[in-house]
Amino acid sequence: MKKRVLIIAVFATFLSCSKDETQPLEFIVNEDLSTYQEIASINLGGAGAAEITTYDDVTKKLFAVNNGTTNKIDVIDLSDPKTLNVVYSISMSPYGGFVNSVAAYNGKVAAAIESTDKQANGKIVVFNASTYAEEKVITVGALPDMVTYSPNGNYILSANEGEPNATYTNDPEGSVSIIDVQNNYAVKTINFSGFASQLADLTTKGFRVFGPDKDFVKDIEPEYITISEDSQTAWVTLQENNAIAEINLVTGTVAKIMPLGFKDYSATANAIDVSDKDNDVVFNTWKVFGVYMPDAIAYMNFNGTPYLFTANEGDAREYTAFAEAKRISSLKLDETAFPNATTLKTEAQLGRLNVTTTLGDTDQDGDYDALYSFGARSFSVWNAATGQQVFDSKNELDVKAKEANLYDDGRSDDKSIEPEAIAIGRVGSKTVAFVGMERADAVAIYDVTNPLAPSFIKAIKTGDAPEGVLFIPASKSPVQQSLLVVSSENDGLVKLYKANKL
Repeated sequence: MKKRVLIIAVFATFLSCSKDETQPLEFIVNEDLSTYQEIASINLGGAGAAEITTYDDVTKKLFAVNNGTTNKIDVIDLSDPKTLNVVYSISMSPYGGFVNSVAAYNGKVAAAIESTDKQANGKIVVFNASTYAEEKVITVGALPDMVTYSPNGNYILSANEGEPNATYTNDPEGSVSIIDVQNNYAVKTINFSGFASQLADLTTKGFRVFGPDKDFVKDIEPEYITISEDSQTAWVTLQENNAIAEINLVTGTVAKIMPLGFKDYSATANAIDVSDKDNDVVFNTWKVFGVYMPDAIAYMNFNGTPYLFTANEGDAREYTAFAEAKRISSLKLDETAFPNATTLKTEAQLGRLNVTTTLGDTDQDGDYDALYSFGARSFSVWNAATGQQVFDSKNELDVKAKEANLYDDGRSDDKSIEPEAIAIGRVGSKTVAFVGMERADAVAIYDVTNPLAPSFIKAIKTGDAPEGVLFIPASKSPVQQSLLVVSSENDGLVKLYKANKL
């Protein structure tokens, strides 16, 4: 089952570096980014009990997704961040199955809840953050995997992933639901059918439609949404499809699809470790490509230009009726493209690396002329207007994880440190990115004040498999300093971090 990796941005309109009108001067608190450290932790119940959190600044409460023993939202009092207590739990049993995401705005909390029949339409349910009373139930598309408010609070958006069942006999449309809060929560759910005629051109740029029947509309699987500071434009990652779609919120239409291309691991700066059986972590270049396949996405405006930050996790489709991943050792490689195939297929070299079987046989003769692995082991910055990549962290996340003794060699054959969460926040005069690395159990902190040249600050240890990374700016924080909240799905821990004032 696809992981529900979401980062809820509670303060999205503060990201213009050229002009910041939304964060009051009295809350511009300069902090030492290198001093972020854990100040509190709470265990919500073990595996599955802490995936995503959101923060309501009106009530000073955290709302945490908890799909452990029961499906619920745990409410945590954050008025004193050093002492965390669950003060209430909102049951999801009246609404469906798993709760996948939560988002708060001005005393309201929206929850994305999938149906007990995962392929049926799901719901967005809005609760009062003070009384926990249900305020509205809205039907959206199948498997709503992420929910977010627009910066002005006028819209709630849901990314409806529409995953197939195990036998691939029921594959719902992937869609995005746009909910008009001011119009009694009227909903418009849109799909991507308008771009089906462009498939050939999109495919040449790295877009993927694959699997049984290769139905364009059903094959697209929206994952995560970010919204511009003027609340007029949204961008959604189409993870399995290796693309980002732009949505016009004024017209309620998909404006364009931007394929992301592939990463070249034969470049020195992109060197990676590809074997989990070599008893070492050594980064080398290989004749392999990475498919970016981003999960989380975050928006930043820099000097009037919109930029998109992506956590390039990668994700393979694994179902009873269709599984795309295989190890290179099991594949037939083209003799011309890979004259040293026998050596390459050993465990110490490329043999253990998982790649997709849906790409690489360019001449359709049954052997592989190129190899494509899942994800890019990095985060990237893209010009939202042009779709051009303007920055990639290359192999720095891997290198920094190894230096901090956080690298898990057992994941080298798959997606390495697995960057899947990203949140952006303003800390004093700087703009900062927090990159959650699921398999390193860590968050990397970057100074991204200039998004064209992000600079690594430090990596901090988290719980087991961080799923949610939430930034609370000083202007919304109960302690008038920025807070970082990290929730981890494998151990149920929610951890808080704070930096020292300068």
